[in-house]
Amino acid sequence: MPVCDIKEHSILERFEDINSIRKALKPFWDSKKIIGLVPTMGALHEGHISLLKQAKQECDVVVVTIFVNPTQFNNSGDLDNYPRTIDEDLALLRGENCDIVFIPSVEEVYPKDYENIKVDLSPMDEVMEGVHRPGHFEGVANVVSRFFKIIEPQKAYFGRKDFQQVTVVEETARQLNLPVEIVPVETLRASNGLALSSRNKRLSGDELEKASIIYRTLNYGKELAHQTSPKDALEKMKAYFENNSLELEYLDIVDPNSLESLNQYWVPGTTACIAAFCGEVRLIDNMELVPND
Repeated sequence: MPVCDIKEHSILERFEDINSIRKALKPFWDSKKIIGLVPTMGALHEGHISLLKQAKQECDVVVVTIFVNPTQFNNSGDLDNYPRTIDEDLALLRGENCDIVFIPSVEEVYPKDYENIKVDLSPMDEVMEGVHRPGHFEGVANVVSRFFKIIEPQKAYFGRKDFQQVTVVEETARQLNLPVEIVPVETLRASNGLALSSRNKRLSGDELEKASIIYRTLNYGKELAHQTSPKDALEKMKAYFENNSLELEYLDIVDPNSLESLNQYWVPGTTACIAAFCGEVRLIDNMELVPND
């Protein structure tokens, strides 16, 4: 694809190979402009657009990546079923005046000579998602570090819905000494409280409504904060969740930095994290139960 000069409010520029996008970004690096990165796996929705909007407010140019990363799926069926809506995604990005979209192939991101990065994510990759999706966070760490090095952003925007992932990305950037600020953006929710997610596209109308139990359970935990211990609050939340058709995979109340379970004492930023199946669709969410003063 020919490379055009990218100006403010320009039409959406699309790149599929590393050399082309780096050539397009070079003027911004040279002039020390602020580059924002919004990594996605496509199937874009208003949650992703909220990341883009914040990035556009804070950066000179914004790059959105669309890449369904195979290394972070431990279930091949989940990878195969992940929604791919590239035409709709591009139309949505054009409508929001996105500057650049990068849509590489798997071979472009992981060439034959690619070597996995070495980061120690313990203990944060050994709880919750780490237990139920072995290898998931190693895949996340590799793909985000790859995009950080290709695009060299000063800021990267991630939805807080993937709370554990944000913590892992922050730790990855710290260990690799990458000069990028990780910016968490608050979760966008449907009218019934369900967190917006690409996976929601696979739910029926009835399932979408049933899945609101996830949000109600988290809100119940917020009501319980400081009234009792985290351990007791967790037991009450699990009992509250039981009377529904969803299958609970995990629910925990954790320290926001170490992700370790809290039992006796609440700490600033205490967060409840949950994963549950609505039919065959796995949904995750979280909520800060105690303000992070």
